[in-house]
Amino acid sequence: MTTHSEETRRETWSSRVAFVLAAAGSAIGLGNVWRFPYLAGQNGGAAFVFIYLAIVLLIGLPVMIAEVGLGRFTRRNPVGAFARAAPASGWRTVGLLGVITGFGILSYYSVVAGWTLIYTVQAASGTFATLTDPGQTGRLFEHLVGDARTVLTFHALFLTLTVAVVIGGVRRGIERWTFILMPVLLLMLLLLVLRSLTLEGAAKGIAFYLNPDFSKVTPVTFLVALGQAFFSLSLGMGVMITYGSYLSEREDVVVAAVSVTLFDTLAAFLAGLVIFPALFTVEGVEPTQGAGLAFVVLPAIFHRIPLGNLFGTLFFALLTVAALTSAISLLEVCVAYLTDEKGWTRKRACYLVGLVSFTLGIPAALSTGASTFLSRLPLVHIGFLDLMDTIFGNLALTLGALLLCLFVGWRWAPEDALTGAMEGSAYPGLRRPWLLLIRYLCPLAIGTILLQLLMKLFVQG
Repeated sequence: MTTHSEETRRETWSSRVAFVLAAAGSAIGLGNVWRFPYLAGQNGGAAFVFIYLAIVLLIGLPVMIAEVGLGRFTRRNPVGAFARAAPASGWRTVGLLGVITGFGILSYYSVVAGWTLIYTVQAASGTFATLTDPGQTGRLFEHLVGDARTVLTFHALFLTLTVAVVIGGVRRGIERWTFILMPVLLLMLLLLVLRSLTLEGAAKGIAFYLNPDFSKVTPVTFLVALGQAFFSLSLGMGVMITYGSYLSEREDVVVAAVSVTLFDTLAAFLAGLVIFPALFTVEGVEPTQGAGLAFVVLPAIFHRIPLGNLFGTLFFALLTVAALTSAISLLEVCVAYLTDEKGWTRKRACYLVGLVSFTLGIPAALSTGASTFLSRLPLVHIGFLDLMDTIFGNLALTLGALLLCLFVGWRWAPEDALTGAMEGSAYPGLRRPWLLLIRYLCPLAIGTILLQLLMKLFVQG
């Protein structure tokens, strides 16, 4: 365990509320506000929502508890956490995989987050008021993301904002800004829900979203929901281990993890209440539009609803704030590794990771239209950004979550695992059920996702 001198040198959250807001900020990102609604639209609406909630409870939450517990028990970044929990073993490689995954995701995530900044500016300037159909907004999207100067500028701007927060440290940087950004995010989300629910014809969207049609459920629906749960909850990338390492021993890991999971799930659910009622107010627009839902379909309907300009500006500002809170956690994983294991100063680590992330993100930014070669790479036949998402946002993330479950459930001493996750918990009756889930159900479910991803990759290849 950590010595007293190490404890006093290492920063901690000022309270459980600070941890919950920061961790929820990490979890609540583009995966909630953008990805969850369009996946629900493609997979039967409310039926998908019910399945997603069950998976979050039975699989996502136990893994969340495991990650936070491992971080708090060891007081280290992902690499140091595995090394301390299993000395003189190769398990530290799993922690290194988490750091690399977080870094890889940050490099292209900031490109997409830059799009949300661009669209916030476009919405505020009234651009969408002149566009009348998805064809026009689709051409605008292609023009904006295909302009090298524009996408690189906003990619750099977003990373600069992220570095500016993380460089302040745990309390003066991440925690301070989280206490500002999270209430702003939730307020904007609630205002958008209120506006969307009061639109004429919104009842059709609510019915689609809340009335389940289980006839549309297939085995693929479960796999999609599983993948979304892990992507949304920031699992498998070392974030919750890192944030858990700043959690005081006095705090209840189970309560903290449940709070984060509830916040994250609530945000995803509310995002659906923003998008689907708005979609069903316009004839001819389908809720199964896919990834273009936020950037192509929604801008085409903003001008058709009262106060559409304000509605659109708030929506893309919401996407930007959600992306920023997630990017902060991704950067912190890398910074914690460099400060813990390499002895770097926080400032040096932030500047270097930010600069390298920007550099690695350049081909991802250019692959959305500015470069024909990067838009469709040889052999894989997909763009560089999509390739990065496949490698880091799908394969590496899922593999990391699977290895974490195997480590906590089978390699780590059961008494240490239970101490890390359950010590001081107000719910001691959960000890055995949690250990059974993390040993059996979670690895089986995550392994199924990984197998599906590998099969899909070989089919594409």
